[in-house]
Parts: sequence; C-alpha cells; structure tokens
Amino acid sequence: MNYARPVALRTDRIELRAIAPEAAEALARGGDGGFAWVPDGPFQGTRDACGGVVKAAQSGVFEPEWGVFAIVRLEDGAAVGGAGFHGPPNRGGVEIGYDLAASARGHGYVTEAVRLLTAYALAGPGVGLVVAHTEPDNTASQAVLLRSGFQRDGVGDDGLPRFVLRSAVA
Repeated sequence: MNYARPVALRTDRIELRAIAPEAAEALARGGDGGFAWVPDGPFQGTRDACGGVVKAAQSGVFEPEWGVFAIVRLEDGAAVGGAGFHGPPNRGGVEIGYDLAASARGHGYVTEAVRLLTAYALAGPGVGLVVAHTEPDNTASQAVLLRSGFQRDGVGDDGLPRFVLRSAVA
C-alpha cells in the first residue's frame, strides 16, 4: 500500500515529512528510511516509533494522518529528528512524542515541530486535547512543552510527568 500525507507541516526552517510504513520498516531495522540523516541520527525513539507504524500497518489499523514524521531541516535537507502521534485520537485527545539528534539540539527545531503537530491535531475534528509525557529528569523536553503552550498535569499512568494542551474552543 502507498500512503501519502494529505498536508504539508512546515515552518520557514523545518518540514515534518511523513514516514510511510515501508520507510518505517527500514528505520526500525536500523536503516535510514530514505532520509538524509545528520550523522548522529536518527535517535532510538524515532526507530521505536517506526516499529509501531509497521505493526499498525501490518494489522490494518495504520492511519497516516496520525503517524510519525521526520523533522527535516530545510536549509540542507537533513533529517534531524522524529516527531509524531502515538496513534489516532481517542476520546477527544491525542498523544505526541518527539526526539532530536544531539547535534541538532538547541536550535528550536523540536519546539517548532511540537507546535506544528499540536496545531494540526487541534484542527482535526473532535480533537480538543494534546498530551505528552517526559522523563522526570528531561528538563529540556519539559521546557519545549511549556514553550509550546502545554501545562503540567500531574503524572500519567506510566508514572511519567504529563503535560497537556487543550483547545481554546470549548
């Protein structure tokens, strides 16, 4: 099956490029998935998320609009990280995740990616909540979420700090 993302998620500096199941399988197995990664990428979280895409596609439940994306730096076309959804919306909410190669950190790429994903999700029908979890000591990731408008919301079922962003539309 050939999947294509129906929209482009892009800022002046980055583009989120959908990772189709075929590319996800290559990434999950240690390949590049057809992307030109920075030398220290992709991060393991992106590879793990791609494994989830593969399983969803094999089970017939993959929804490309709620998948995983490579964060591509437009100035040189290099993939610097991954970002995406942990699956389609459920009960009015959707969860996001992201990671970034160490060499690309400190430039705001993940903050831009989180803002793109969040705006896209909240524009979707029936989505009023975006959730993210971080490791307790990952203060950089927590700062990304706070800069992107998320608020701390206790601890999730997984024991990790939970952050939420609710739609302004009630």
